Amino acid sequence: HHKFLDLQLFGYDISITKHVIMLWVASAITVSLAIYGTRIYRKSESAQPKGLSHLYEILINFIRNDIIIPNIGASHCSFWTPLITTYFIFILTCNFLGLIPFFDLIPGGSSTVTGNFNATAGLATITFFAIIVAGTMKHGFLGHWKNMIPGDVPGPVLLILIPIEILGMFVRPFALTMRLGGNMTAGHIGMLAIFALPIILSSPSVGIVSILLNTGIYFLEIIVSFVQAYVFTLLSAVFIGMAIHAEH
Repeated sequence: HHKFLDLQLFGYDISITKHVIMLWVASAITVSLAIYGTRIYRKSESAQPKGLSHLYEILINFIRNDIIIPNIGASHCSFWTPLITTYFIFILTCNFLGLIPFFDLIPGGSSTVTGNFNATAGLATITFFAIIVAGTMKHGFLGHWKNMIPGDVPGPVLLILIPIEILGMFVRPFALTMRLGGNMTAGHIGMLAIFALPIILSSPSVGIVSILLNTGIYFLEIIVSFVQAYVFTLLSAVFIGMAIHAEH
């Protein structure tokens, strides 16, 4: 809650906090890596990749072939690859920045942006509108909303089905928000709880054990950072694909 700059806009608090600063840092890193990693292709599309460019090619090919094409389809791949790839890289960058102890020196609490439910809700909101855009582009505005209700359904069933479908529209982004934010927050709470043991028990020997345990949890957090970036990216692609291929 520490505010570096207190700002209000139309009654809303838009103050500059630590998480806002970390969002800017993560965004700058994401954009900088993308520009630097793809510079060789701007000179020549047939260039031989190396270093970061080679890593980017492997990453984008993985997202394109294993996430986007199976869930959204090859015909829509070029349009949605930039968004889905940005999700993965940006979330992974936020997760990794939260694991660097240096940023904890900045006042204002945790440095993990994806542990802030406001940040994850913002990402989920983008997915929410992306689902509507995808369905509208494929089936038209009215067609997208009509596809939410299966055909040949008896009238009485619609009284139950329509509210469920409307609720499902908001449950999907809510699930994305809670899954990403909850997992990143849980890891940090677990590490804090273990570090609190030697203070509660007043035992230096327990402190050594807590350091060893948290070292293992730290490496587990690295794996979780990858998994959560992948899961958010995958589910976003699945939800967008469901709007495009409503017949399935």
